[in-house]
Amino acid sequence: MKISTAKNTLGQRLITLLANFREIVIIVFTLVLILVVSLRTDTFLTVRNFQDILLDISIVSIVAMGEMIVMITGGIDISIGSGLALSAMIVGVTLKNHPDTPVILAVFLGIGVGIILGAFNGFAVTMMKVPPIIATLGTYSFFRGLVFLVSGGVWIAAHQIPDAFKNFTLQPIAGIPFLVILAVINTLAFFVFMKYTRFGRQIYAVGGNEVAAKLAGIRTNFVKFMTYTISGALFGAAGAFWLSRYSIAANNTAGDMHLQAITACVIGGVSVAVGGVGNVVGVILGAFLFGIINNAINLIGISEFWKEALYGVAILVAVIVDVTITQRLQKMKTERKGE
Repeated sequence: MKISTAKNTLGQRLITLLANFREIVIIVFTLVLILVVSLRTDTFLTVRNFQDILLDISIVSIVAMGEMIVMITGGIDISIGSGLALSAMIVGVTLKNHPDTPVILAVFLGIGVGIILGAFNGFAVTMMKVPPIIATLGTYSFFRGLVFLVSGGVWIAAHQIPDAFKNFTLQPIAGIPFLVILAVINTLAFFVFMKYTRFGRQIYAVGGNEVAAKLAGIRTNFVKFMTYTISGALFGAAGAFWLSRYSIAANNTAGDMHLQAITACVIGGVSVAVGGVGNVVGVILGAFLFGIINNAINLIGISEFWKEALYGVAILVAVIVDVTITQRLQKMKTERKGE
């Protein structure tokens, strides 16, 4: 909703501008970052490098769509990295033992595993009434432990994975890697889902005001349960894609994926202060921005150990900005009502 800036102070206008045009701010910042990094290294603005960025962002964007819908309902899913790793390991072990398994069946195996894990999260949050951050923090460790049990402590290496499976995400169609195409299709599907379907509107309604949603006849627990289940399906698929993209499944696979997905969401405008706020475009822009930052860190030669610190700082800054905007807008609305 666009908020009128009439009779506002300069500070109020800036807050309103940030609230209404956050996506444009992200785009401008990303372009500035691209310019700065390209001046530091000649290898940044190359087709091969941007292809690598898009491949990395593709997996993050798929997982971030699930995180987005969970956060819009007022929840959070910290277990997505561990769930992705478990799905990747189960698919990897299956392919190691049964190398003739069709690629599509292996992908659906990963999705199926993810659905079970996501449904478990949803059950804990909706039926057991465990706070989302506690429930998914517990399953974060539980799923990671299952990765070790499934693997027996042994990694799945590239030579143990059939070539057909390793190649399918990288296979180009019209010069574009298939994984990137899958990510684009997923993004478009979620854009339509959140904007034009009844269930998408219900997700926003539950996050915006759960009590009012119940009074309107929405099954709020079911909506929440399904968001965690959908999130599980997405990180399950991402687990299979990860195995194909990197040709490896390890006990520490995607250890920081939850940070990347949450960061993409909060940078993209998914509010942690109030539910019911966020959109697909913002999340994709957030994922792309963070992909650029990650790539820049690698090219410039900054230590890998700074990445998690960067995730934390980015989340803190985005949350502070989000909370500040939310509080100021609420204050402005209150002042208008008092006039």
